[in-house]
Amino acid sequence: MAILEACVTNLGKYNEGVLAYERVTFPTDAETVQAALKKIGVDGIRYEEIFIADYDGSMPQLYEHLGEYESIDELNHLACVLSELDEDELAKFEAVMDSGEYTGSTKDLINLAQNLDSYNFYPDIHSEEDLGRMYIQELEAVQVPEHLIDYIDYEAYGRDVRINESGHFAPGGYVVGDNSFTEHYHGIEDIPDEQRVFSMPKLPIREQMAAYQEMAGRAAPPAERPAPRVDREDR
Repeated sequence: MAILEACVTNLGKYNEGVLAYERVTFPTDAETVQAALKKIGVDGIRYEEIFIADYDGSMPQLYEHLGEYESIDELNHLACVLSELDEDELAKFEAVMDSGEYTGSTKDLINLAQNLDSYNFYPDIHSEEDLGRMYIQELEAVQVPEHLIDYIDYEAYGRDVRINESGHFAPGGYVVGDNSFTEHYHGIEDIPDEQRVFSMPKLPIREQMAAYQEMAGRAAPPAERPAPRVDREDR
């Protein structure tokens, strides 16, 4: 299953009571997007606006943070960035998302995917006791004489560690940031040209003329009816 799939919907037709949509899998290309728009009737003349009615994909947490009016280009860029991550990096990405950091917008999510080196992720750590044991026994954060090792309150120590470093237990494990997060992506202008895929369908001249004629017909005021004749009495 693809990481991200969006149900692209014609907003104008939706407001008219007609549901016209097409599912687009990301990453994608300009030709696929144009074909989808044409199929749902978005031609840049009669209908110009879209919204995302639904998301799907292999990472449910991801599309929980995406809205109805996301930029197609940003969605594609996000999917391109995620497609370059390996399985371990994707697991880390999901864990940080679960913590709620950098999930407020597609821009945030793109920056998060580009800053995974700013986080440490421990997939086998699911409790404060696990965390305490890891820090003492594996990372040797505290030197404990061997004869006292069985008397350590690992849970209490792990709780202190989590609080002090603002760590988070996600379904996939424990994640903590190192405060080196850097914003690399500032907006659509930073998207590589080859990943910008949104444009209106290129209609043949005949279809363009028909569309403009239809629009003109909609905009024309209704024909005036002649005023009813009133017979006046002779004076």
